[in-house]
Amino acid sequence: MTDSIMSKAATMEIPINSNGDTGTLPEDDSLEQAAKLQWSLDEKVGYSRDTRDLQQVMVSGPNLNETSIVSGGYGGTAEGIIPTSSIKGSNINHSASSSSLADDANRGVAVEKLEYVKKWGLNTYKCTKQMISERFGRGSRTVDLELEAQIEVLRDTKRKYENMLRLARALTNHFYSMVQTQHALGDTFADLSQKSPELRDEFGYNAETQKLLCKNGETLLGAVNFFVSSINTLVNKTMEDTLQTIKLYENARLEFDAYRADLEELSLGPRDAVAMARIDAAQLQFQVHKDKYEQLRADVTVKLKFLEENKVKVMHKQLLLFHNAISAYFAGNQQQLEQTLQQFNIKLKPPGSDKPSWLEEQ
Repeated sequence: MTDSIMSKAATMEIPINSNGDTGTLPEDDSLEQAAKLQWSLDEKVGYSRDTRDLQQVMVSGPNLNETSIVSGGYGGTAEGIIPTSSIKGSNINHSASSSSLADDANRGVAVEKLEYVKKWGLNTYKCTKQMISERFGRGSRTVDLELEAQIEVLRDTKRKYENMLRLARALTNHFYSMVQTQHALGDTFADLSQKSPELRDEFGYNAETQKLLCKNGETLLGAVNFFVSSINTLVNKTMEDTLQTIKLYENARLEFDAYRADLEELSLGPRDAVAMARIDAAQLQFQVHKDKYEQLRADVTVKLKFLEENKVKVMHKQLLLFHNAISAYFAGNQQQLEQTLQQFNIKLKPPGSDKPSWLEEQ
């Protein structure tokens, strides 16, 4: 149908008005008109074809995984085209590499913890075995007789000092109660002195006496509290620190004997390649624990020496303070009691300083 229309268009004369005149077209004009007619027909036919193609494209749609991004703008070369599938692939590879690094790190931490638990379990087994052997008399034990005697003296001294500290605290509590009672009794005597004219002088004398005893008692309490505080520091800090070092030393001694026994046991066995490797490893561990044991033994020796010197200095001062304060108080020598506190640089707290303020009570 299109071909027949085209053949007719090529032979037809089409009148065209040009400036009001009518004439025939030359040969070029006929070809131009035929081309226009052909374009019009192609446009109509092609519209339906393009419409079907567009519908087909919309139904099927492009594959987003194969969509390309053009870098370089319109008219760019093919070298600037980056497929999005390659971008997703790189992200997947990056995330996979990150996850693999995280897995490797976690695996390394797990292996390290497992190795630590393994060493701890082996060390615990060896020490428990050595302890049981010593308890039942089957295993040998390294003993430093001089050091062991000093440690035993320290433990006995600490027990006795703890008992002294307990009694000194009890004396402080009882004496504090007595001072509070004296203070209340003095206030009562003073009140009765004002309300009993016939006994005003007698009540007044007793009120003054109780107030004086209360003042001296507070001064003595300052000295005794200083004594208790110093003994507490000596017992629960200085001695306890030395005993903690002794505990480390005793643990090191147990480990040293355990690895020494293990090395001796391996030395009595066969001498093949595997056994020699085990003996070398045991020798290395034995040397490590031997150095640790000797270092802690030296530390304990030094601490015991300094502790004894410090204990003598502290107790000399505190016992002198306690004696002078108690003697001056019960002798009624207020001046000597105050001089004793000044001698040891003891400052008494003002009355009511231990009571919380009204803001703290809210």
